[in-house]
Amino acid sequence: MIVITNPFVVADEIKIIYSLFEEGLPLLHIRKPDFSEMEMVQFIHQIKLKNRNKLVLHNHHVLAEDFGINRFHFSEKERKHIHNSTAGFPKPYRYDSTSTHSIEDFNSIENGFDYAFFSPVFKSISKENYLPKNNLFEALKSRTNFRTKVVALGGIDSGNIAETLENGFDDIALLGAVWNNENPIKQFKLCQKIAHTYSL
Repeated sequence: MIVITNPFVVADEIKIIYSLFEEGLPLLHIRKPDFSEMEMVQFIHQIKLKNRNKLVLHNHHVLAEDFGINRFHFSEKERKHIHNSTAGFPKPYRYDSTSTHSIEDFNSIENGFDYAFFSPVFKSISKENYLPKNNLFEALKSRTNFRTKVVALGGIDSGNIAETLENGFDDIALLGAVWNNENPIKQFKLCQKIAHTYSL
């Protein structure tokens, strides 16, 4: 299970992130598109060294070496220029993940990505009026790419995790379910418990 940071600053965010890792969160995607490089530096500095290997950077990839991070996420647009955009990056690095919004796009992903977000599966919790245009469960029946894990994103919460994993997704990613909840850690633990029943 993956958690993606809220793109905006959240109260007690670092404290919540620490608790998520303590509860067994394997990967945290840092998605702060409006952060300057300095703001990103300050943000990562607050995350303990022992958890840095669980971080995935969405932007400011050049900071990775300084913080011992070797996991990168690339948007659809960036993926098309990946060979240029990774020039000079520290090695070993991992492309790790990318974003997709159609089964054709997912099926066309070349080797090198561990997993790809496929979204939106349901109505977004964090983005207003962000709805699925197609039934992604039906779309997954046309999956031909089994090298890359397909991760459900968009409207995923405790009420639909079972349905999601039963319909072909390999994993789930949480954003609004955690950050828009009054008790984010309690909600994470509930989602984690449900997801774990499908990975045993």
